Amino acid sequence: MEISRYRPGIIQLQVLIWAAVLLLIFFSLLPMDGLLKSVIYTIVNTASYAIIIYGNILVLYPVFYQKRRFVWYGITVTLFLIATGVLRGYASIILYQHFLLIKANPVNLLALLGYVPGGVLIYILSLVFRIAIAYFTLKQQTEEILLQKSQAELNLLKSQVQPHFLFNVLNNIYYRVYKVDPLSAGLIERLSDIMRYFVDESPKEEVPVATEVAFIENYMELEKVRIRHGATINFEKVYNPELRIPPMLLMTFVENIFKHGIDKSRRQNQVTISLVQQDGYLVFKTSNRKVLSVATNQPSGFGIVNLTKRLRMLYGSKFELSIDQDGELYTAFLKIPL
Repeated sequence: MEISRYRPGIIQLQVLIWAAVLLLIFFSLLPMDGLLKSVIYTIVNTASYAIIIYGNILVLYPVFYQKRRFVWYGITVTLFLIATGVLRGYASIILYQHFLLIKANPVNLLALLGYVPGGVLIYILSLVFRIAIAYFTLKQQTEEILLQKSQAELNLLKSQVQPHFLFNVLNNIYYRVYKVDPLSAGLIERLSDIMRYFVDESPKEEVPVATEVAFIENYMELEKVRIRHGATINFEKVYNPELRIPPMLLMTFVENIFKHGIDKSRRQNQVTISLVQQDGYLVFKTSNRKVLSVATNQPSGFGIVNLTKRLRMLYGSKFELSIDQDGELYTAFLKIPL
């Protein structure tokens, strides 16, 4: 992984290529033209090559060719090559005369046009150059994606190791507390089971109904600790334990009961829950007495809204969901196909 950090990027590769072009042109001219003339020609020629290449791949090609304006692309390329060829010729002649102290002569247009054909080859090379840049860009993006994937896998491994370390610690605490306070030790065990459910079961597409029910019961036992006078919960369960459903599908209703349906000042809170399998459907019902003070002071969440969206994604229109708030009871009803 560390080696990839030192691989040259697209810009670095282009800099290396242009440095190589500069040196190649300079040393090829040096034996015949001398140092000063070679430097002049090298700078002018390399600059004109860069203008043609980047002018085409950054401006003309995306503005005209990629937008299927082929006629305009051909016209602008022709004018562009003529203009760059004339400018290259003019700059070469003027600089040559200036630095070598040669008497300036009138610049002949025909002589300047003689520099244009050389730009045609550079234009063709610009297309190759563009393909090369696109290839290296794609290759670099692919390597970055693979690196990110490896990093994500490593993070996932870490996220799996850390919770299991915490489970082991909770187990050790459980055995120590159990000798002194078995009731508190039982709560620690339920908390450990809930955490294990979130790590091991909730990422799955489906879980056994028995596992989902065990998670709900553990959650309710922990919530009951927070209630001063406790709560009476009647939970009817009639289903095949091996039946599988999407995880966290029933939890929203149970969570709402303890958020909005429990009056901590009352000595008796009655909650009724049923989960029944019948006629190819799984029917889940909850019923609890409404608490006006809780309902008015706490803002309504998005649990039911998000649950509805999820149910539509899972079952389309084949489910039933209803909330009844008439009278003193708050009743939720959910029916999903099996």
